[in-house]
Amino acid sequence: MILDQIIIAKKAQSKGLEEVRGSEKPLRSVVKALSWRVIGTLDTLVVSYFLTNKIVLAASIASVDFLTKLVLYFFHERIWNKVKWGK
Repeated sequence: MILDQIIIAKKAQSKGLEEVRGSEKPLRSVVKALSWRVIGTLDTLVVSYFLTNKIVLAASIASVDFLTKLVLYFFHERIWNKVKWGK
């Protein structure tokens, strides 16, 4: 993906055109957020269980963590998608 972007940028520069990039669609941000949260929640579950030795408490902590961080990541991703720096 990075290589594709570099190639597109070089082609645009060679033609004297400025590269125009669209923003990600919200659905892509949701899917990325969900996939990352599954990984993060598994980590939270393991750490919580290691610290408490109680699977019900660890699952409760992981569930709250999943929901709150999913929402935070989605809005974080959408805000960064509007930032032009580094594109």
